[in-house]
Amino acid sequence: MREEGGYSAGSIFLSFLLGGIVGAGLAILLAPESGSETRKRIKDFAEDVKDKAKDYAEDVKGRISTSMEKGKELYEEKKSIITTAFEAGKEAYEKEKEKEKPAKGQDA
Repeated sequence: MREEGGYSAGSIFLSFLLGGIVGAGLAILLAPESGSETRKRIKDFAEDVKDKAKDYAEDVKGRISTSMEKGKELYEEKKSIITTAFEAGKEAYEKEKEKEKPAKGQDA
């Protein structure tokens, strides 16, 4: 799905998420705290980001899986329609071919 500016909703969300991560990381690094406290906050922050990224990846995976399933169903439906149409055309051709054959004993 494309937006008016040419960017999808997913890419806008990802940009927003990455900007937030960078901003939060800089805030942690520039905060006036001791080294051990800063390291602890960075570790907690990294784990939180990891969890959010994992959740986002699972969501995307689920959406892709759903889209793939819908695509397979559509493919099978269209394949069935085309096969039926092909068989009907083949039968019609055979019937016309039989009509055009001269009967035994008649000259063409």
